Amino acid sequence: MYRVKEDFITDWQRSSEGTTAVLRAMSDDKLGQSIVEGHNSLGWLGWHLTTALSYFMGQIGHKLPALKSMQQPQTASEIADQYELYAAHILELAVQEFSDAFLTTEVNMHGALTTNGQVLRMMIDHQTHHRGQMTVLLRQAGLPVPGVMGPTKEEAKA
Repeated sequence: MYRVKEDFITDWQRSSEGTTAVLRAMSDDKLGQSIVEGHNSLGWLGWHLTTALSYFMGQIGHKLPALKSMQQPQTASEIADQYELYAAHILELAVQEFSDAFLTTEVNMHGALTTNGQVLRMMIDHQTHHRGQMTVLLRQAGLPVPGVMGPTKEEAKA
């Protein structure tokens, strides 16, 4: 949970940069890569991470700019570009509008009182969870895996 605005900003910058690196590692021909048929694909996960930002921000009373469509884009760059727009918008909101008092204000999230800081922590945790799934799929697809929380095996050899 966040109680201090600067803590969220620092974590958001690091987390969104890592997610952007993973999204930029996708290729158009591998968007359908999944662990087994019928499971979430790279493209689906990337788009889910992007659209989920709007959900979490809505929980704390902030709307992100509307998407042209909720349909998953056909190219990896479109997914990554939209994610980057949303990530930058969230950072701008945090810098300009969030306060320490805002982070400790409670909202009703699915029938439970939850602080805005807890919702933001859930947003980052959700992102980290799916980003981890995506790194496995990137490796399975033979694509480069960016070191988000430290160097990957390939980066350590370089």
